[in-house]
Amino acid sequence: MTPITTIEMHTGGEPVRIITGGWPEVDGAGILDKRRFARDHQDHLRKLVIFEPRGHFDMYAALPVEPDLPGCDMGVLFLHNEGYSTMCGHAVIALGRFAVDHGIIPAVAPLTHLTIQCPCGPVAVEVEVAIHGDDVQSGAVRFTSVPSFAPVLDAQVEVEGFGRVTLDIGYGGAFYAILPAQALGLTLDAPLRDLVEAATRVTEATAKAIPLSHPDDPDLAFLYGTILTDGIAPGPERASRNICVFAAREVDRSPTGSGVSARMAIATARGLRPGTLCRFESVTGAVFTGETMEETVAGAHRAWTVRVGGRAYYTGSAEFLLEEGDELGRGFLL
Repeated sequence: MTPITTIEMHTGGEPVRIITGGWPEVDGAGILDKRRFARDHQDHLRKLVIFEPRGHFDMYAALPVEPDLPGCDMGVLFLHNEGYSTMCGHAVIALGRFAVDHGIIPAVAPLTHLTIQCPCGPVAVEVEVAIHGDDVQSGAVRFTSVPSFAPVLDAQVEVEGFGRVTLDIGYGGAFYAILPAQALGLTLDAPLRDLVEAATRVTEATAKAIPLSHPDDPDLAFLYGTILTDGIAPGPERASRNICVFAAREVDRSPTGSGVSARMAIATARGLRPGTLCRFESVTGAVFTGETMEETVAGAHRAWTVRVGGRAYYTGSAEFLLEEGDELGRGFLL
């Protein structure tokens, strides 16, 4: 096979494997068409770069593709252990630095602006940049979400092993069930396996109990995961801690960029004043900021754009091969 090359990064401890070469062309007129094509015709390559022995259960990757919307500087598909995300804030933060550092867009100090077309829609990105002669240094990144909204507040869902719990559903490029860990008899300091099991049961129960829809495309209308919080509502006083369990029981090490957008939409629907800068902390101690910007609509839903900020770092680069006869090398998970 043609070697697949990558740039390795992390945002808040969450890996971002950016695929830079060796992946065949992804056909499709639009970004969701490309997502479907990759799922239907190139999924063996997702398994090769995400699964063991090159990756692991919680690996995450970004595949740059040609954008189809005017004004977009790059497009991207997101890959994880189950399939293909519609939005990924931690990867967008990493891609902002990557685009500046690898000349995809010209570097401009003090802020370089670009637009990344994600499966959920175009996302505006700004990258802090310092230029000293020929030396270009990229730094913190902020992105502005697609319209984020709170379609369901205070829903009652029967969850196996936990009984009836109250939760919200928020959308920030993907749909999440959101509730305090305390509602499940847990804290965020509980053993990780207990948090993962509880969040997975919430996702499964909520997906069965509450049908979802999105005004843009049916491919966006699915419950991506569950976010357990410390019960502290977003606000300016202190960071609100959370853990996101998404896809096939995958744990986000970062505060979850699309989750921050969803949580801010819920908080704003409940009365948080737009423009309030809030902080969100993950299980690694990493912090993202969130700020509700402009009110808008998403179909019949009252919605807001949310600006999310964080920092990504480089960890290396790789060239992945598959030798003839190496069946395990095609990818497996334990």
